[in-house]
Amino acid sequence: MSFDLKNEADVKEYLEKLGIEYRFGCYSEKKPEVCHLLGDYLEGIKKDFDKAAKVYRSNCDDYGFAKSCLKYGNYSFLGKGRASDKGDPVKAYQYYEKGCGLNDPDACLHSGLLLVSKSIPKDIKRDVPKAFEYLKKSCEMNNGNACFYLSGMHISGILKDEYNTAKTKQELEQKEKSVSKGQPSSLPAAAYVVERDMQKAFEFAYKACELRNMYACANLSQMYAKGDGIAKDEKKAEKYKQLAMEMQDEIKKQQQPLNFQQGLNPS
Repeated sequence: MSFDLKNEADVKEYLEKLGIEYRFGCYSEKKPEVCHLLGDYLEGIKKDFDKAAKVYRSNCDDYGFAKSCLKYGNYSFLGKGRASDKGDPVKAYQYYEKGCGLNDPDACLHSGLLLVSKSIPKDIKRDVPKAFEYLKKSCEMNNGNACFYLSGMHISGILKDEYNTAKTKQELEQKEKSVSKGQPSSLPAAAYVVERDMQKAFEFAYKACELRNMYACANLSQMYAKGDGIAKDEKKAEKYKQLAMEMQDEIKKQQQPLNFQQGLNPS
């Protein structure tokens, strides 16, 4: 049967049949990819977030479908599809971690960001080394955002908690002034969870830019302009600046301003 998708009645009938097909494929044929489509259908077409959440959770728990783990993690974090409408970062982390274990790059990204954040709830222990490994895994699976955050971690360096005091920071910053451009930090390695290293920062920024992260391209421009982590090259600095600006033009809806040499600084 053909449908005229410009006809409201036909569209309604088509969508109802689509829902029936997804339910059959999920509940009768037990196909995880179809169950995930059913969740998307309930979310996007029916706007039934409670049912969508149940489908995503079941598809993650019962079939180990990584994208459903990620989706239910997002629902939990935002409080979507929950009776209280309150977010549950702990539950979200559990499902992000499960999705990461099933090799979903976005789930690894969110797992890492939750573990490195300073604003995480007390029920989640901040664990920068573990966060770094999750972000690294995500980057290796070609998630440009994860590569960008890894670059930022190396630009700033992340101090251990016992070194993270105003007095100690001031002392370390004085020593930092003597560090040559493009060289790893001369500060004691024991002070860092992730050491400042502009060469590694460049490598992660380069990959992130290749994966179309415009902030990484902006950072690359500055690295080439200053000779940070790579030999100074004005032509390449201009090339990546223009590329970053072109990307910004393509994403006009994005509210965040484009800042050069920006990075994650949770220390």
